[in-house]
Amino acid sequence: TLVLTRKDAEAPIEVEMTREKIDVPSVVLTFEGKDKKIAHLKLMKFGEQTNGEWEKAIEQVRSKGARGMVLDVRNNPGGYLNGAISIASEFLARGVVVVQQDAKGAKTEMTVTGRARLPNLPVVVLVNGGSASASEILAGALKDNNRAKIYGEETFGKGTVQEAQDIDSGSGLHVTTAKWLTPRGTWVNEGGLKPDTEVKDDPATPEDEQVQEAVKALE
Repeated sequence: TLVLTRKDAEAPIEVEMTREKIDVPSVVLTFEGKDKKIAHLKLMKFGEQTNGEWEKAIEQVRSKGARGMVLDVRNNPGGYLNGAISIASEFLARGVVVVQQDAKGAKTEMTVTGRARLPNLPVVVLVNGGSASASEILAGALKDNNRAKIYGEETFGKGTVQEAQDIDSGSGLHVTTAKWLTPRGTWVNEGGLKPDTEVKDDPATPEDEQVQEAVKALE
């Protein structure tokens, strides 16, 4: 039973719900463009299944000889930090992915891991107001390393790192322990990541104008 409050409600609202397991895929891949050689890879989240689904998608991107990629992190709320670093490392042969800054101001640079499999593939990253946390880390890393252009709308702006702590009563506490900064030192809490090219999607049309503009840029 959820007890909800709303701004203009005179009393709390109780709603009974049945908990269900909903399996949302991390990665969805399609091919766009005139010759279907532009990979449109939607990255929904950074979770436990992301790495396995990412591996399968990258195999298809390479086997089909994609000439470019629209890396779509719109409405991606984030997730595992290591996942964002791992995916950024697919496109970056070297360099800093993200910087963590603790309460005393000390900074720790987190660099690429492994060997980049897509170091030269042209990339456009799609973002919007629902792109947060780890998805902003990924977009910021590619932008600041001059590896990709960002299209879409300003991101959510979550630039903090939390640690989860269990409490004996069965409750949980999330404690903010650090800020994260883009490689060039941008703290997104102060306004989110701004796209290189602002593109809005028209909800009145069936087309996805943001994807269309990204594909056009790559072609």
